[in-house]
Parts: sequence; structure tokens; C-alpha cells
Amino acid sequence: MGLSTARPWPSRLALEAFALLLVTLSCLAVPRSAEAQIWVVTAADGSERFTTEPEPGARVFVRTPFTATRKPSLTFPYDQSIRAAASENGVEPELVTAVIAAESNFDPRAESQKGAQGLMQLMPATANELGVSNVWDPDQNIRGGTAHLARLLGKYDDVSLALAAYNAGEGTVDRHGGVPPFQETQQYIQRVLVYYRSYQGLNN
Repeated sequence: MGLSTARPWPSRLALEAFALLLVTLSCLAVPRSAEAQIWVVTAADGSERFTTEPEPGARVFVRTPFTATRKPSLTFPYDQSIRAAASENGVEPELVTAVIAAESNFDPRAESQKGAQGLMQLMPATANELGVSNVWDPDQNIRGGTAHLARLLGKYDDVSLALAAYNAGEGTVDRHGGVPPFQETQQYIQRVLVYYRSYQGLNN
């Protein structure tokens, strides 16, 4: 939640699209029963690139189990908590996963300059309203963030508006009568939707 200091959208989107291509190619290349992995490497200048080979300092971006009898499906950290919270709140788990990917890149200790915390970047006041006693606990953060996302989806009945409110706040969306004219919020929505559609396509 809250406005963040994300890197410019075009380069990030290109990297993410390339990563999804690497996932597909890797799955085609692995044996009958194997696991393809994609690593992301962050350079000293902050730029990022993806690779199918582990390198010093690289972190796993996605791990993809694959067998010849079924198409690849993505497995993410905290998958059980995501699916439980999604089921409890009537939200697609792929959308919850996409929000986590965009908000914190699955880092449970993530904290923004504005004070948003944890996997789903909850502001302290929002976490308190949601009954999240420990924002750094992945399960609590996911349950609270998913409940918040579900409420926004119910209020706006529109995924883009709900995501805009998650990023910029309900008051901002209501004041502008729609997605606010902020580049960061618009890029945030696009980024989450790219993740969301990609996860839907690979998991369905």
C-alpha cells in the first residue's frame, strides 16, 4: 500500500515478460520430471536481469515444477497462506499473489519509505483495523491484506479501481472518481495485472 519508489515501468515490464519467457523455455528443456528455476540478479546500479543459471548474489524469482504429462504450474513462497486467505475472502489466489509480487517481491521484511510493511505492504493504521497484531508475520500479513483487497473489490466491483485504492488510498480514488492521474498508481495497476494474467495463464 502507499506510493512507492518503483523503478521505471518500461524496463521492469520488459524484464518480467522476459522472465516468463525463460520459465516457458526452461520447462521445455528439463527432463520428464524436474524443476525449472529462474534467478534475478540485481546489479550495483540497481538494474535487474533474469537468468536460468544460479550466480553469486542471485535470488530465486520463480520455481516451476514440470512433468511431461502436465503443463508447468508456478509455485510461490507462502502459497498455502495465500490460498487459505483467498478462499476465506472469495478472492482469486492469483490476484493475491500478484499483489504480493508487486508490493514486496515476496519479502516479508519489506518496508516502504512511507511506512507500509510486510508482504502486502500494510500501513500500520490499516493493519490495526484489520486485526493484524504482527505485521511481520507472513500469515497474518497475507490474511489482513487479502481481507483488505476483498473489501476494496466489493466496494468498487472493478479490479483496476480496487488496485488503485490499494495503492493510493480509497479517498484518492473517490476524489478523482476513478483511477487517479498518477503515473505510479497507473503503472502499479498495470504491473499487478501483468502478474495476475500471467499466473492465471500458467496455472489454469
